[in-house]
Amino acid sequence: MRTVTNLPHAVRTDEHVWIPLSDGTRLAAKIWRPVSSDDAPCPAVLEFIPYRKRDLTALRDSIHHPYLAGHGYACLRVDLRGSGESEGVLTDEYLEQELQDGEEVLAWIADQPWCTGRTGMMGISWGGFNALQLAARKPESLSAIAAVCFTDDRYADDVHYMGGCLLSDNLSWASTMFAYNSCPPDPALVGDRWREMWHERLEGSGLWLREWLDHQRRDDFWRHGSVCEDYSSVRCPVLAVSGWADGYSNAVFRTLQNLDVPRKGLIGPWSHKYPHLGQPGPAVGFLQELVRWWDRWLKDVDNDVMDGPMLTTWMQDSVPPSTAYADRPGRWVGDPAWPSPLVEPARHPLRPHHVGLPGDEPEESELVVQSPLSVGQFAGKWCSYNAPPDLPYDQREEDGGSLVFDTEAFDERVEILGAPVADLDIEVSEPVAMLAVRLSDVRPDGSATRVTYGLLNLTHREGHDEPAELVPGRRYQVSVALNGVAQAFPAGHRIRVSLSTSYWPLAWPPPRPVRLTVHTGRSSVLLPWRPNRGDEPEVRPFDEPEGAPPVSSSQLEPGEERWTVSRDLVGYESALEVVKDLGVARLDDIDLELTRKAWERYSWTGDDFDSVRGENTWWMGFRRGDWEARTVTHTVLTSTPEEFQLHARLDAYENEQRVLSKNWRHSIPRDHV
Repeated sequence: MRTVTNLPHAVRTDEHVWIPLSDGTRLAAKIWRPVSSDDAPCPAVLEFIPYRKRDLTALRDSIHHPYLAGHGYACLRVDLRGSGESEGVLTDEYLEQELQDGEEVLAWIADQPWCTGRTGMMGISWGGFNALQLAARKPESLSAIAAVCFTDDRYADDVHYMGGCLLSDNLSWASTMFAYNSCPPDPALVGDRWREMWHERLEGSGLWLREWLDHQRRDDFWRHGSVCEDYSSVRCPVLAVSGWADGYSNAVFRTLQNLDVPRKGLIGPWSHKYPHLGQPGPAVGFLQELVRWWDRWLKDVDNDVMDGPMLTTWMQDSVPPSTAYADRPGRWVGDPAWPSPLVEPARHPLRPHHVGLPGDEPEESELVVQSPLSVGQFAGKWCSYNAPPDLPYDQREEDGGSLVFDTEAFDERVEILGAPVADLDIEVSEPVAMLAVRLSDVRPDGSATRVTYGLLNLTHREGHDEPAELVPGRRYQVSVALNGVAQAFPAGHRIRVSLSTSYWPLAWPPPRPVRLTVHTGRSSVLLPWRPNRGDEPEVRPFDEPEGAPPVSSSQLEPGEERWTVSRDLVGYESALEVVKDLGVARLDDIDLELTRKAWERYSWTGDDFDSVRGENTWWMGFRRGDWEARTVTHTVLTSTPEEFQLHARLDAYENEQRVLSKNWRHSIPRDHV
């Protein structure tokens, strides 16, 4: 990324500003704005998230907020209630309180003498979520949003559940927020109240995983904040962005299809990152795109930001299977709308171990699979946080425990864009069962790179609101939608469709092993072919990534990243162990030392479904001079056929003295999961 110091506007930075709310709570903001805004007000852009502006997002924030401010915008990074230096306690995601706070913050911003009264919102992940959610509430000043790696559906397409299946990322993400919520505010900004504020959080934030496990089906808890409940509520322009290695790319397709406001979509090869920091590469000049976006909708500049295709995606070329990539080869392609007139879906019948051609006669057969728990060891993360290695590895070993259907080798390069769908005629041996469907690029040497996948809890076959048990031996027609993707398959390659009855540890397995029978006569896969007919919309080339100079930091102790699969062939215990240790870093400007380390372990024994166990530990530490505060959080999730068993522990230390220790233990009935 190119560092830019010569920006059009000189920028002033207000390190710590209190924003008062109507209930007396104060939220902490950092503000970058043009010096000229003292006399010539400018529009403002808000990023509203709980990840600690003072330290944990300081490096990232310093790259893009000063850059946007240098192009004529007031940029605010506001910590949510109960996070960073903001007062109060944070007790869950996207609460009504959070959205009310967001509306008050936007009104406060619009009322400042340095603001024209027009605002935008931007954010990645949580910040993308609440930007869309707040847009649906139509605050008076909010004129446009840019949402990156977000969802419009909190139940069906978020970190918690996928196709009605419980994701292990639900545990991982809950453990992350358990750790973040335990962190203290910085005494350098809040003064002597830091300890009181810290203990209020330690005592009051709660165990979010318990709440999320209490809601295993789509209910009002998840409907709240899900903009898909009423797309017409969004009335401002929307820039929707994600990456193929991210968990949230599907929302880009849905928002383009269902919103009726000015909108643009962008999906690159990236993981859970802003595109100007995107990995796998190529990263792009996203900040330049944002300047053009805000110029159009916050300053009424008549530019070309809405010209060209509605959806721009990175058509990925074939690559050998790997758990990490520096770059994904491919090319940018444009589609004028979504659904795209350039995509021609075709239905391919499934024949015995073969994907047929459209129009082939069905061939009836009964194929049976009962997958071992080891299928899923090489699945990677549901959402790649760019903590490699966390992408799926060679699928051949996974395919050994699956039903596999292959196309013939292609005579020429072919491409797909969109979401494949598997329509299957099945029967199962248990009343609660799941199905994982994977689509892979099979190379001439036999190696298989997973392209996309989908999950379905079969008790949710008629919807996520009212799951219903299956009758063993009865035949059901079910549809499994896979994640959308843009992928090319060269001549000589094949597409493989793989079906398995478990996919652990990416998703929690069903209560008992399941034997699945697939009847091929009424089973098929719908593939979204995108033939290159030479009439694609032209895609304007992206600029090279650039940003403002990052804040100065020093690595005091090295970190470690590790992803280890192990199998004991004596006791038959298998495990996936993940370590993301950022070591000890110092933010030089504020002389603050940060320690962050996460350890995750997902284990099982043989094919004993009762042995499945997820375990997460986080270490968080802050030190400056003779002040030190640190926490250790530990979460364990196990299950029986009837219930989930949750145990968690929180220990907090001031200097070397433990000042708080809390334990939680809960049993939560399984609800068709």
